[in-house]
Amino acid sequence: MTETRATAEAARRPAPEGPARPAGPLPPLRPRRARPPRRGRRQGAGPFLLLAPFLLLFTAFGVFPLVAAAWTSFHRVELTAPGRAEWVGLRNYTRLLDDGFFWNALLNTLTIGVLATVPQLLLALGVAHLLHARLRGRQFLRVVALAPYATSVAAATLVFALFFGRDHGMANWALGVVGLDPVDWQNGPWASRFAVASIVVWRWTGYNALIYLAALGTVPRELYEAAALDGASRWRQFLHVTLPGIRPALGFTALVSTIGAVQLFGEPLLYASGAGASGGANHQFQTLGLYLYEQGWVNLHLGRAAAIAWAMLLILVAALGLARLIRKAAA
Repeated sequence: MTETRATAEAARRPAPEGPARPAGPLPPLRPRRARPPRRGRRQGAGPFLLLAPFLLLFTAFGVFPLVAAAWTSFHRVELTAPGRAEWVGLRNYTRLLDDGFFWNALLNTLTIGVLATVPQLLLALGVAHLLHARLRGRQFLRVVALAPYATSVAAATLVFALFFGRDHGMANWALGVVGLDPVDWQNGPWASRFAVASIVVWRWTGYNALIYLAALGTVPRELYEAAALDGASRWRQFLHVTLPGIRPALGFTALVSTIGAVQLFGEPLLYASGAGASGGANHQFQTLGLYLYEQGWVNLHLGRAAAIAWAMLLILVAALGLARLIRKAAA
């Protein structure tokens, strides 16, 4: 009983008061300043060390040849004596303005480029749309579509040269079956350009088709379902859903095809046996690439060849800039 009373009295006693709190609101806590991360020399130089191999290779094989070609274009340099350079200023460029062979090569390049690029991209878009459908053996068809791209340009050009043969070619045989006269596919101006363009179309259609096929996989299915619910036909879905969805891929393939058309070299060089860099007896399919090769490695004029190379670059930049302006004006 005594212990119980002592415990109860101890519970009734008030607790000892602590130190008195100051009146008013508590002062706000000061946030601690975050210390900036320490950047040592190794951490700052790390990204540059990773980029160093690329920068070295790009400088050696990209920037230096470009600068060297620009320097050579202002000099008279012969391949037989590359160490002897005579300053001529803009003479190599002004001679191109009066050179009929240069303008002929430029016209051939534009003609073959249009004949090759436009059908190539349209066919690639159709092949990609077909491969995107649920068909049996799609993987095999994709490999078949890419096979021409993996084929050597020399082998492909040789086969097409036999196909477009004047006397025993299959193209003239097919024309004879339907009652048409044979065509000289190597000496005719437009026929030879069409033949060279067909080689480019055959080799690069599958490559572009696979790019379009990858882009088609990124278009959401919900957009097609919504368009179908709105009553849009297949053609309407293709115009208003598919094409806007793969617009970046369309721009990329158009850019790469344009660059390839300006630099076209292997197909016209190997198409006509014995023609060499002249592009036929009358230069009927000589491109800028062939003309550059003829001036530099046949006529041994390195200065003129360098000027042609820079003219090709300037023409390409001007064409791309014009296309960009037209796109902005249309938007």
